[in-house]
Amino acid sequence: MAEDRPMGPNPLFTRRGVLGMSTAAASLAAASSAEKRPRIACVVTYWAAPGSHADWIITKLLDGYWWKGAHTPSRVDVVSVYIHQLQDSPLGRKVCRSKGIPIFPTVKEALTLGGKELAVDGVVLVGEHGNYHVNLEGQKYYPRWWLYQQIIQVFEHARRSVPVFNDKHLSTSWNEARWMFDKSRELNFPLYGGSSIPFYYRKPEMELDIDTPIKASVVAGSAGDEGSLFHCVDVLQCFAERRGGGETGIEAVQCIRGPETWKWTERNPWAGNLLDAVRTSFNLKPAHFQQSVREPSVSIVDYRDGTKAAVYSIPDVGWTYAGDIRGRNSPAIISMLGWPGPYSQYHAANAFEHWLVEMMLTRKEPYNAERLLLSTGIVSYNMESNWENGRYYPIGRRIRTPFMNISYRSTRGPLFNTGPRPPVIPYIRGFET
Repeated sequence: MAEDRPMGPNPLFTRRGVLGMSTAAASLAAASSAEKRPRIACVVTYWAAPGSHADWIITKLLDGYWWKGAHTPSRVDVVSVYIHQLQDSPLGRKVCRSKGIPIFPTVKEALTLGGKELAVDGVVLVGEHGNYHVNLEGQKYYPRWWLYQQIIQVFEHARRSVPVFNDKHLSTSWNEARWMFDKSRELNFPLYGGSSIPFYYRKPEMELDIDTPIKASVVAGSAGDEGSLFHCVDVLQCFAERRGGGETGIEAVQCIRGPETWKWTERNPWAGNLLDAVRTSFNLKPAHFQQSVREPSVSIVDYRDGTKAAVYSIPDVGWTYAGDIRGRNSPAIISMLGWPGPYSQYHAANAFEHWLVEMMLTRKEPYNAERLLLSTGIVSYNMESNWENGRYYPIGRRIRTPFMNISYRSTRGPLFNTGPRPPVIPYIRGFET
């Protein structure tokens, strides 16, 4: 909202009138303007290598980001930081020292600025990267739920809440994720996060209309582990939620790995045809994926309204969505391509941070947080599908999920970045990393 943004020059003032303003009045106006910038507490697990998500996200809150073809200054102030693995985060310590941002020893103190009451206007939770345990199913135990719980305790003590951003999926556990979502509704604060890929540049630059009659969907992208699978699933959900009637929830999830991936594809031509449309869009030879993908897998998602979807772990196609849409002769193909990587430049996830800032200013979720919850659940049960009683099975069991009966209708417009891409240059900090 315009009233939340720093004040600009008033065109009704004459130059003489501006020059005639008293110093005290000018100082008061500047102070009033500064107060309108949301104060953000950042709660992170790890902030070291330039590829860490904390570094990607927080530096844009400090120094601005590239949006719609131009650099956009940040409109928020980072006023405190908590780092769980502080001793392993020399880059975070150095950035905070150079910017004059205090690092607090607890989450509570970061949100209260060392006092007793909630003293910030928003919280950014980046529970990604760091040295954490990985279980048998391949889930990495980032302490997102544990950190989020401490944030909630401060809100409940204050009897008020502020917007919360959560990078990537909510948790490894559906029960924890559901609790996190429910708390956002109980305490009435906007919750936003997930993957940055749905916000990235698209080819073609298009969004599906709301109530598009989608019959089935396929996403092809690198999905070899939990983190990369979440990116693909969130891409799937950002399109699937726009189908006719809106989102209805998930009926079942299953994961199939190895050569059985292609046998399942042959038995399900709806998926094979959509995957072949992806292949054709990249001008690849017939059976290219079957012959070249060394560790294939397919994550199968059945929706409660009968819609079907599959996520294939396929390298070298970016993240590509294919949708079978009733009334169209050919599938809709939308790709997110040209991801630059963390070390060459810092513009990979700019649109993601743009909407983070917008939420802090407006207290409105850029998209329904129910999508974040469903994407989290799909990934969690996908990782569980191939394991039972401590044994691995390449043909994972189909896990029914009647409790994922989450229904909503998306009303959002396009959120992805457009226009000229930023120059590929190193991020300049003013000191050696």
